[in-house]
Amino acid sequence: MNVDGEMEFDIIIVGAGLVGAAFARSLKGSGLKLALIENQVSQQPPKEGSWDSRIYAISPGNVKFLSRLAIWQTLDANRVAPVYDMHIRGDAASAQLDFSAYEAGMPELAFILESRLLQHALWQALAEQENLRIFCPANCESLEINEDFATLQLQDGTSLKANLIVAADGANSWVRSQAGIEANPKPYQQMGVVANFATEKHHGNIARQWFRHDGVLAWLPLPENQISIVWSTWDESAQALMALPEGEFCNAVREAGNSALGNMQLVTPPAAFPLRLLRLDSLVKPRIALIGDAAHNVHPLAGQGVNLGFHDAQKLAEVLIDRGPQHDCGNYQLLRRYDRARKEDILAMQLVTDGLQKLFNNESDLLRQVRNVGLKLTNKQGWIKNQLMRHALS
Repeated sequence: MNVDGEMEFDIIIVGAGLVGAAFARSLKGSGLKLALIENQVSQQPPKEGSWDSRIYAISPGNVKFLSRLAIWQTLDANRVAPVYDMHIRGDAASAQLDFSAYEAGMPELAFILESRLLQHALWQALAEQENLRIFCPANCESLEINEDFATLQLQDGTSLKANLIVAADGANSWVRSQAGIEANPKPYQQMGVVANFATEKHHGNIARQWFRHDGVLAWLPLPENQISIVWSTWDESAQALMALPEGEFCNAVREAGNSALGNMQLVTPPAAFPLRLLRLDSLVKPRIALIGDAAHNVHPLAGQGVNLGFHDAQKLAEVLIDRGPQHDCGNYQLLRRYDRARKEDILAMQLVTDGLQKLFNNESDLLRQVRNVGLKLTNKQGWIKNQLMRHALS
């Protein structure tokens, strides 16, 4: 603390969700003094016998990242499901695309787990991190950015000063807005309907996805005879699904997936969230860096949102650790290294997901033929499939 009563740090991280917490953990042992600001993150583990409806598919590359942070190995393996195969179907019976971990020379394609499980493990680790001070619950009041430092005022009157502010505060980022970084998200006019089910048949650790005329439906394997679904569909259709009685909702999901796993019983009530695309011209400004959903939003059809965020956390931490003595953490030229390193990966994923959303959410007969033929041709081209898997596995 300085003479004016301000607490001084090298980096202040606003937002302690999965990406913000992983970034803070990445700087353990860096010698940097960190502050982490969070207003409402759940720190409790999932209760036995209950399941979190917020589910993520974590890529093998990010499993390695979380293992390096000594997080992955602390998770309850009984609540994590590996994915060995992925079956994708178009809106024609013959249109299919299949991926196999065995064919890719990998043990798994992904791992499916609950947000709360991973969040709890990260918070348990952060509580013991010596170079970190956590402010929770805490709300931000104002942000002032000067040439040499940034000052963050909390609503309780606490004043924090740092060389760098990292925004990990989600899609509607307060830091991004306060920093004057223009964001013009494009709503898809769709919602993602999520729920967990117990199924009559075992899923075989296969992730299943249907590109339908009314949206994209994904079934993701959970431990035992359970799955999590994400049905990305038009607002009107999503509202209709959410209004269905439990039995009718189960039947709708079962029939949309061609009864692939037999009868289905609801485990967690359905929830829905709006879908949008967010592209930013830059992820950084002097003294400011954006990571996770504060930096980009993508359509969930590829299940890569949190994986992109973890890539952000890794790269920004790497840039800061390797900065050298000539730069402080908030130096703009230093932060530009992070921005340049992440742009290609983010843009590629956004182009793929946005393009697929447009292609499959279209009633044109010509486009319907094109997309179904495209799936069939891709399924026959081993090189193309390997390229797609290489990106997804990273």
